Amino acid sequence: MEENMAGQAELRRDAADREVTDAGFAAANDAAPRSVVILGATGSIGKSTADIIANSNGAFTVAAVAGGRDPIALARVARDLGACFAALADPAGYAELKEALAGTNIQVAAGPEAVIEAALYPSDMVMAAIAGTAGVEPTYAALSAGRTVALANKECLVCAGPAFIRQAAAMGTMLLPVDSEHNAIFQAMGDADRAMIEMMTLTASGGPFRTWTAEAITKATPEQALQHPNWSMGPKITVDSAGLMNKGLEVIEAHYLFGVEAARLDVLVHAQSVVHGLVAFRDGSVTAGLAAPDMRVPIAHCLSYPRRISTGARRLDLASVGQLTFERPDYARFPALRVALDALRTGCGTPTVLNAANEIAVEAFLARRISFHEIASLVERTCEAALADGTAHEPQSVADALAIDHMARERSRALLA
Repeated sequence: MEENMAGQAELRRDAADREVTDAGFAAANDAAPRSVVILGATGSIGKSTADIIANSNGAFTVAAVAGGRDPIALARVARDLGACFAALADPAGYAELKEALAGTNIQVAAGPEAVIEAALYPSDMVMAAIAGTAGVEPTYAALSAGRTVALANKECLVCAGPAFIRQAAAMGTMLLPVDSEHNAIFQAMGDADRAMIEMMTLTASGGPFRTWTAEAITKATPEQALQHPNWSMGPKITVDSAGLMNKGLEVIEAHYLFGVEAARLDVLVHAQSVVHGLVAFRDGSVTAGLAAPDMRVPIAHCLSYPRRISTGARRLDLASVGQLTFERPDYARFPALRVALDALRTGCGTPTVLNAANEIAVEAFLARRISFHEIASLVERTCEAALADGTAHEPQSVADALAIDHMARERSRALLA
């Protein structure tokens, strides 16, 4: 693991050596705009990516876009960005997508294979923003083809982290972190010697239930869980954030992404969502990544890396923020975070089981089949059962990880029934 991540660090230093200090990427390299594939083009990250590209003064071109089940939204993005290829994961939407793009030169396809085709479309970079385990195979395909991957899908590393890190090292390419917390740490650590890092800290807003009592949280409705105070995200990740499961998944992602063991990873609740990540060094110094809570900031950093470009993101005004507060997470009120951290420490494929069980549990909560506090309980019981019967084991490949994922989902559904 340390060897693989050292390779990523070396690639980062090489890229930094080539950094251009002009006003923007387009100004630095007008003749060669960077071509991008957007997987998950109709989701929140995809829309923010499209906004940055559309306002980049020609710094980027879009080779292909892929979406899930909304052919009209995907067609609109493909037209607006001038994509060459549009792929819809749901085969049932093929005819509608084809009709919506009639009269253009945009090629159309549908089905899971079409999404992988989009991931492999010739490009410089792939924005991997397909939510959930559905994003694992196309993202791995892009990585295996030698593409630089801007990773906005944490499930890739939670489900199949070792396989992704090995493949990135083997291909000599990079996984650039799009999550605001990982991106902040990525920027804060620079090219420092990883051995000199004492602690990496990811911050959590605390979600809508930060000040609620344990009793009130157990009675929370889907509508209440979806009212995030700082971020606009899809329903699954918003529910994860409400219970701090999302932060647990991000800690697991950080473990693989930066090659740092669990003992050197920490979580702080930070309601203002201004400080996204901190890196503490052995000499006592701490660096931090700060920005207004706007996903266009880390997205722009990844799209243009190692250069920087201007964005329409709101600028951080610390005087208007007034104060920054931090507190330790309450594992009693938010047991999902404890369950996720336990999975990381246990290893043996438990993070893969955790991720699968959590998707089933959140789906059940949104369908009002279980209460909010039962999400963590169902996930923990699934992990325990998978360890007991040997289902959980360290996945050796993406296919192995997805097989464990499938069995864990079946186990969760059985426990749910």
